[in-house]
Amino acid sequence: MTSAPRKTVYSKVSVKSQTVVPAEVRERLRIKPGDRLRYIIDDTGVRIERSAPGQEDDPFATFSEWASDADDEAYADL
Repeated sequence: MTSAPRKTVYSKVSVKSQTVVPAEVRERLRIKPGDRLRYIIDDTGVRIERSAPGQEDDPFATFSEWASDADDEAYADL
């Protein structure tokens, strides 16, 4: 099986940590204004995907410091 040729494109990060998604990437992901992106982070790197409609992040993921078994037990009756 032959893999597609590899292409590299670049963008610059602003002082506000913002960047413009290059046209080639927008076209490949079929993204348009208002679409959400998902960043999948693992040991090999970071993969960017277009997030499916209605597929939202866990709003409580930020509060992972309260996600222990002891917390679950302490707050089970709430």
